[in-house]
Amino acid sequence: MRDLVSCFSENSINVTHPLSLPSSCSNYNTSNACIPPSLIPSIQTSITSIYRITLPSKHLIIKVTWCNKINPSHGLSISVSSADQNPSTSLKLNTSSRFFRKKKGNKSVDSDLGKIEALWDLSSAKYDSNTGPEPIQSFYVIVLVDSRLALLLGDSSEETLKKKSLAYDGFDSGKSLISRQEYFSGNTFYSTKAKFVESGDSHEIVIRCSAEKTEGLKQSSSTHNHRSPVLSVCIDEKTVTKVKRLQWNFRGNQTIFVDGLLVDLMWDVHDWFFCNPEGCGKAVFMFRTRNGLDSSRLWLEEKKMVQKDEQDKLDFSLLIYACKT
Repeated sequence: MRDLVSCFSENSINVTHPLSLPSSCSNYNTSNACIPPSLIPSIQTSITSIYRITLPSKHLIIKVTWCNKINPSHGLSISVSSADQNPSTSLKLNTSSRFFRKKKGNKSVDSDLGKIEALWDLSSAKYDSNTGPEPIQSFYVIVLVDSRLALLLGDSSEETLKKKSLAYDGFDSGKSLISRQEYFSGNTFYSTKAKFVESGDSHEIVIRCSAEKTEGLKQSSSTHNHRSPVLSVCIDEKTVTKVKRLQWNFRGNQTIFVDGLLVDLMWDVHDWFFCNPEGCGKAVFMFRTRNGLDSSRLWLEEKKMVQKDEQDKLDFSLLIYACKT
């Protein structure tokens, strides 16, 4: 009997947690991985995480953006808005603005959605590297709506919550991470990590564009050594797609399986090759999960974030904006 991956698509790639199946990523031949040990990945300039928050009678969208030191507006930005079809922003916060440069503080605003308050402390935040814009420990970011906890990020917020008379262990706001946008600048080697489902494992994603010898075409002696750009995408050291002759195939998509989920992978590297000489090429890579096995729904199809059936799971999308300088 054919497995689910081969039945769904002849071109599908299966990426499984190492403990799940013998054909897992840990058994993949790492000599074929697209992570050269000597190559330094591009610098991650900013990360934006978009959360859908469900509170009693309220559906909110909270955007949290982290920028690193090479960005003119480095720091933390938070925005809270309604999740309806025409969202109106009710709170905006930028800790790196000219008149509001703080590593610790709070801000509140009264709006149609109620009283919204943001609290943050980045004074002792620790980061994964000098270029990583998102802290990994010793920080907190809290968003309250009418004194109810809507968003909690970080690991040093228990004392702050107790001062606000909020129960740390009872936190449940129906939080869902629906999108993550990452911006890179530098060469054509990008490395990041992502969870395709909140309860799943974190996967290492590597995207690399390199020059390889052209195969499969009759070539004259003068072009025998011609090398053309090739795009490789790896998840947990397993190559999930390899696009040859990238100047011809600068846009495309492929279906992959990650932890049993259908994920649409899309790439658009047109500007890497055809942008104006003065500008820098910018590419876009997108990973988007699907609900169920609905193969008729295109990855570009718009979907309302407010579901009538609360049991429906929201899709997750990871967008990588890669600027080649």
